[in-house]
Amino acid sequence: DAGLGVAASASKDVVNSVVGRITNHALAMMLAVRNGEPVEKIQLTEDIGVEDAKKAEGVYTGRDMVIELNTRNGKLYLANDRSILEVRSLTGEMIIDDDLSYGNKVSIVGDILTYRDNEYTKIAYPAPKPASASPVFKEYIGEYGWDHNILYLYENNGGLSALLEWTEIDNLKEVSKDTYAFPDNSMFIGENLTFTRDNSGKITEAIVGVVAFKRRDVGTADGETFVIKPVKPYDELYADAQNAQQPDESGDMLASDLVEVITLDPSIKLDIRYATTNNFMQSVFYSEPRAFLQREAAEVLVRVHNNLKKYGYGVLIHDAYRPWYVTKMFWDATPEDYKIFVANPATGSVHNRGGAVDMTLYDLETGAAVQMVGGYDEFSDRSFPFYVGGTSEQRWLRNLLRKEMEREGFEVYEWEWWHFDHQNARKYPIRNVLFDKIDGK
Repeated sequence: DAGLGVAASASKDVVNSVVGRITNHALAMMLAVRNGEPVEKIQLTEDIGVEDAKKAEGVYTGRDMVIELNTRNGKLYLANDRSILEVRSLTGEMIIDDDLSYGNKVSIVGDILTYRDNEYTKIAYPAPKPASASPVFKEYIGEYGWDHNILYLYENNGGLSALLEWTEIDNLKEVSKDTYAFPDNSMFIGENLTFTRDNSGKITEAIVGVVAFKRRDVGTADGETFVIKPVKPYDELYADAQNAQQPDESGDMLASDLVEVITLDPSIKLDIRYATTNNFMQSVFYSEPRAFLQREAAEVLVRVHNNLKKYGYGVLIHDAYRPWYVTKMFWDATPEDYKIFVANPATGSVHNRGGAVDMTLYDLETGAAVQMVGGYDEFSDRSFPFYVGGTSEQRWLRNLLRKEMEREGFEVYEWEWWHFDHQNARKYPIRNVLFDKIDGK
């Protein structure tokens, strides 16, 4: 009626929430200017804050669904059976503000969470461990499609689930072997998802309706070690690293006090991959399979190990203190598209300070390492601490490890589920001393 209009476009699909807010606010601004009225500022939300996000974390159950609140890199996210949404703060209240949705309030009073006028009760931590997934589902689990449109298939509480178009989670229903139907509340209602196989019986595609999503080559098979083709040969990398100068640090630092972890608790297991050729570069970097940490970090790790025992698990260490020259070798050897998985020697790794540990869980009953969504030192999306795929059991184990480490002051690295930094790690100096030169007592 006012003869004004706004056109907006976005390069990401299904972001109507954001585009709608932009266009509505733009129209309101123009109308205000035309009418000589003050232009109102758009209301912007803020981060919840790490402490408040941690307090809100948990699993909440209600009549219609299960809701999980988790922190990811300091931000709070709400996950339900349909989507994963960021929770932010608006004038002191928690509110959904995400590419997908805006405006729904989230409130927590005691153990009761209220969301979209429904109440959910917090359940005891940890949630009951899910049963092992059917071997049938394990065959289907994986990624399909293109970089710009990845279909994720994963096992979820005894069923097969799909994440499509980066936004929609659908719990699929089996129709027959290799054929599953989308639920009635899906954008693909009435369609089937059908798997195709090659002559050897290996699944090669997942067909949604008539669109074929080819299976993507992601990570490694269970039990295999991820490897790269180093940019330079080992001898050249070693020579360069030995001749390089480690970062010059100024300022007050805590005195280094490296201790060998198993001297504090021999029941902590070791699988030091860099003392063998069973690692991503297939080369030996350590002369001895030992794990050192700054004493305060090692003592906390022992506490985590003892806390895990009541769930039937213990700590298994893959790496801890790492001489700086090894970090330099890793960086120089790794192709550019994998650099997020290795530390830049210009600033040093937290491992070089003795404040980081690469680890997993082992089963107290069998002594075997548990199977996580992705393998240790696997340079793929499966290594991300909140990667959606895998099985319910694997994600439960990954979450248990993270929660227990965070409870005691460690923080998970945003790209690697196995890497944890102690809260005081960066107060210690970068070191380049070899294992046999460390007293460690």
